[in-house]
Amino acid sequence: MVDVGKWPIFTLLSPQEIASIRKACVFGTSANEAIYITHSDEVFVFGLNCSNCLGTGDNQSTIVPKKLEALCGKKICSLSYGSGPHVVLCTEDGEVYAWGHNGYSQLGNGATNQGITPVQVCTNLLLKKVVEVACGSHHSMALSFDGDLYAWGYNNCGQVGSGSTANQPTPRRVSNCLQGKMVVGIACGQTSSMAVVNNGEVYGWGYNGNGQLGLGNNGNQLTPCRVAALHGVCILQIACGYAHTLALTDEGLLYAWGANTYGQLGTGNKSNQLSPLQIMMEKERVVEIAACHSAHTSAAKTQSGQVYMWGQCRGQSVVLPHLTHFACTDDVFACFATPAVMWRLLSVEQEDFLTVAESLKKEFDSPETSDLKFRVDGKFIHVHKAVLKIRCEHFRTMFQSYWNEDMKEVIEIDQFSYPVYRAFLEYLYTDSVDLPPEDAIGLLDLATSYCENRLKKLCQHIIKRGITVENAFSLLSAAVRYDAEDLEEFCFKFCVNHLTEVTQTTAFWQMDGPLLKEFIAKASKCGAFKN
Repeated sequence: MVDVGKWPIFTLLSPQEIASIRKACVFGTSANEAIYITHSDEVFVFGLNCSNCLGTGDNQSTIVPKKLEALCGKKICSLSYGSGPHVVLCTEDGEVYAWGHNGYSQLGNGATNQGITPVQVCTNLLLKKVVEVACGSHHSMALSFDGDLYAWGYNNCGQVGSGSTANQPTPRRVSNCLQGKMVVGIACGQTSSMAVVNNGEVYGWGYNGNGQLGLGNNGNQLTPCRVAALHGVCILQIACGYAHTLALTDEGLLYAWGANTYGQLGTGNKSNQLSPLQIMMEKERVVEIAACHSAHTSAAKTQSGQVYMWGQCRGQSVVLPHLTHFACTDDVFACFATPAVMWRLLSVEQEDFLTVAESLKKEFDSPETSDLKFRVDGKFIHVHKAVLKIRCEHFRTMFQSYWNEDMKEVIEIDQFSYPVYRAFLEYLYTDSVDLPPEDAIGLLDLATSYCENRLKKLCQHIIKRGITVENAFSLLSAAVRYDAEDLEEFCFKFCVNHLTEVTQTTAFWQMDGPLLKEFIAKASKCGAFKN
């Protein structure tokens, strides 16, 4: 269950008020405003009230929650906010309401005076059932149930997608390259816009000075332009930071592009990327990504529930995804984003169910539910025949070949160590591996024997990350032994680059004779032994 108390502004509420919250959102330039919806579908706001963003009808700040009668009972399902700030939301009935800052007509009412109370956005939306809204700094978007996309507000860089840079005072359908396509997901950067269509294609428009549109250049786009570099992958979710973009595929792969001043792309450096670049390749399947147009922070959650963060984190630049102790991506923004806003309308209802991935992880090595045991080095590992058959061709063939009704309940394993075999079986349940590089060598041997190519690549990633002067030659020997050509080349280059240090290690002089001769010959050709 998400704890809204992690956001400082909610410490103003009593325990009774906290307990009443069903959904909530913290917003504002300093995270000093909040809106929440109770279990009885009442809507309350409190905070600083910059630009009338609380919608209370006055410009007074309040530390005591005030009820927004106009929205009570409306069943709010999506909410977003800008930098003014302005607030836009939609209800389960598909109605859109907006209020707050309106200097660029971002409220969609045709005017530029501030909206002091929630007012329904009617132009071109009255007959549409809107299911999702998104806001940039001073522009807004609304996605209808039938896949039509509407945009309005500030348009200095083309972020409304109208083909010009004139501000758009009322909702206008975004067409051009999106004509005839069904949009299923939207997101906004500060002055850019992104959309995902139902076939997995991604389109971007607006400001592109940092490459946040992913088009391979940094020229602004006045109309939607397809992100051609993502051809061949199917995108399910898109998320925009201040000037960077994240995209998640149907296979759980994560791509990032755009601004990288704070390491928010997770590439290991601070260089901007004009085109999508895959990150977190060595991690398990990603199931959720998170970013917010007012922050330079990124977050992702894997199928086993691990949450990673990177980018600007409490003033620090984290250039690679960092594993946290959090249970959800929302906590990353509560504790580390600047400002500490929410990246989405947060549901705080208790989830009383586990996903399939979470259930599988929970039941690994469970004596209560298993129907098969492996004994390795005298220790038992409890598994499920069905899972092994579904996940591994080696076991599927083994079980079908000579085990039927008389199938053994205990299988003895003597060719692999306990840590290695346990890691392999756990991988079949979780898609992840947590081993030191030395044990990963044994797992690489197993992966080669069992023809598990993805596991083989995963082991190679672990070994590459863990290579040191002390273990380099051991890892090189293993790469040669298991015919891992990419890893062999990596280890060879590492040894050559650190030749003075590695030749002083015990492992170097204990290396197999023919392999040592081959290394010396190959290194000599590279000029490594000139001196």
